[in-house]
Amino acid sequence: MRTLYNICFTALFWVCFPYYFLKMWRRGGWQQNFGQRLGRFGARVKHSVTNRHVIWCHAASVGEVNLCVQLIRALEPRVPNLKMVVSTNTSTGMAELNKRLPGHIEKIYYPLDFPGPVSKALRVIHPKAVVLLEAEIWPNFLWKCRSRRIPVFLVNARLSQRSYRGYRRLGFIFRKVFACFSGVGAQSEHDARELVRIGCRPDRVHVFGSLKYDAAAVDHRRVFDVGALLRQIGVPEGAPVLLGGSTHAGEEALLADIAQRLRERFPDLFLILVPRHFERGREVGRELENRGVKFIYRREITNRTRLAERSLQCLLVNTTGELKHFYEEADVVFVGKSLLAEGGQNPIEPAALGKA
Repeated sequence: MRTLYNICFTALFWVCFPYYFLKMWRRGGWQQNFGQRLGRFGARVKHSVTNRHVIWCHAASVGEVNLCVQLIRALEPRVPNLKMVVSTNTSTGMAELNKRLPGHIEKIYYPLDFPGPVSKALRVIHPKAVVLLEAEIWPNFLWKCRSRRIPVFLVNARLSQRSYRGYRRLGFIFRKVFACFSGVGAQSEHDARELVRIGCRPDRVHVFGSLKYDAAAVDHRRVFDVGALLRQIGVPEGAPVLLGGSTHAGEEALLADIAQRLRERFPDLFLILVPRHFERGREVGRELENRGVKFIYRREITNRTRLAERSLQCLLVNTTGELKHFYEEADVVFVGKSLLAEGGQNPIEPAALGKA
């Protein structure tokens, strides 16, 4: 079974490698600590975990990082003698971890799911327990943890119907993979039942609800003043703000067209677009240019920027980790992926802020 998985995973990895490498290159920062993905860690990381009781938390990307930060803030005061190590798969996730977690918490890249890198990473980090968020199922990592008797917990666990069907079809592999979990915190009764059907032990699955409700709690610590930022680029005080958050391909153009029509009734309407993947910024910018929309990229704004004379209609946010702050300033919010058959992105944050 493991041999079959490793053969299939290796073949699939090399087929998909050009696509994922291009994606990493577009995001930038892929070279930094790339060796960690192969289980190679520098002296600083090794020193920080030596002779320490380590809890290893994994957050795949930016969305999971938001949940992980809340989890660690709640967990760390209760276990002050433990060393927290947090991993992620993406450079954007790493940037967000570095921004939001203090320096004494070690941040690393998750190893590729090959036996060698996984074994090396576990040998260096040597965790007492591992906490995975949502739907991170990597067989070699789980098998290696089980062989080393490292308890692994799946928190905020959920399964899309697509994932559920896939795991059921490959049950001859994944039933034993899901049996590796020492504990599972499911988001709902439905998720719990499906997790048991695909191999989790019934006595280890519990329903705890969604961490996204906790992560959506209003945080009054403001990284920057969005209102002041909008005034800085010439948006009038009191102008209605329409925000498209975590948008996907095609949605930005639709929102730009809607905003243009709404300006017939609300001349001062200002549009803020926050693509789900910030590396799409230039692509979205070209769409706005084709529609004659006057816009500025978030990264172009500095403390000295004064653009009132340009009569801007749109702010295109090509950064990460700022969406929640823009939600606070918006009057009406559109949550991305809502127009696709795959379901929408997380609407809880704007709902918690009372946005329409």
